[in-house]
Amino acid sequence: MVRCALVRLVWAVAALTGALLAHAQTAAHPGHPAPAFTLTDVAGHAVQLADFRGRFVVLEWNNPSCPFVHKHYDSGNMQALQKRFTASGVAWLTINSTATAHPEFRKPAELAAWMRHVGGAPTAILLDPEGTVGRAYGARVTPHMMVIDPKGILVYMGAIDDKRSSNPADVKSAMNYVVAALDDAQAGRVVGIGHTQAYGCSIKYAD
Repeated sequence: MVRCALVRLVWAVAALTGALLAHAQTAAHPGHPAPAFTLTDVAGHAVQLADFRGRFVVLEWNNPSCPFVHKHYDSGNMQALQKRFTASGVAWLTINSTATAHPEFRKPAELAAWMRHVGGAPTAILLDPEGTVGRAYGARVTPHMMVIDPKGILVYMGAIDDKRSSNPADVKSAMNYVVAALDDAQAGRVVGIGHTQAYGCSIKYAD
């Protein structure tokens, strides 16, 4: 009986180790391929990350109820970034991973209306109510930002800037990590800062 128990323990440890290794291999890390995904946009169309192969892609985790999101939209900062970089061919994908059961969940039409109201200009607004994509990328807060290069490599993940506050006035004096990453990558330079600790409101994932 002892031998059987030991064998079962060894198999359990091996299975757990395999699962952890598999997770480590598929989790998003700067310098590694960005996890593939398909999500539905607010118009009901399927959008794949692969649709933008050959272009830089920005992923912006968003929740209109979050004061840290309001910091960057009320100041006009996020809209300016969206317009600046989409004009140069960057695909800007705004992702909402709020669970449908949470009070802060907004229906597709509501998200679209909010984005129009604030004058946002992302390439697409995507719905991730199951949290599958958010978890694959390790997105923890809104806004959590990612930059993917034309080869599909994640080159930046983390905070939008170095001013960890919800005050719109701080935007003017902040170092914007997303801008720095895109400027480096678009110029063919190695991204100087590839990872930072994101700040904001916790993402309201489904259980």
